[in-house]
Amino acid sequence: MSTAGRRWIRRLARCGPLLPLGATGLLVLKGLHPGLPGLSCPLRALTGIPCPTCYLTRATAASLVGRFDDAVVLHAFGPVVAAGLVVWSLAALRTGRLVPRVLRGRHLVLVGVLLLLYWAGRMGLTYGIGLQAFPLS
Repeated sequence: MSTAGRRWIRRLARCGPLLPLGATGLLVLKGLHPGLPGLSCPLRALTGIPCPTCYLTRATAASLVGRFDDAVVLHAFGPVVAAGLVVWSLAALRTGRLVPRVLRGRHLVLVGVLLLLYWAGRMGLTYGIGLQAFPLS
């Protein structure tokens, strides 16, 4: 690798811990101004079927600005993800590490399984029973 490449990687490593803070700040801004543009779910755009994380960004943004009722209607994991982002931001700033030492692969697998179970329940309610489990927007 070239010297310029190594320098760029060192700079990125120093700035890495600011990533969670930037993401949290962006979501706070989105929570304060919901009309700001954002990215939509490609799966839902192509098929009309929401993915396991559909509405999670809006729910997290609403949670970060204290609108927990709106957040839970959008996605039950919104307040949990908001709390996790705040903790991650503080830990990254304190330790200077982007990825906390306590985070293991099994934690990510557990979160993935919980998201899939929640999504399967919402899909079953919406498409199986006919109850509206996803927001209309």
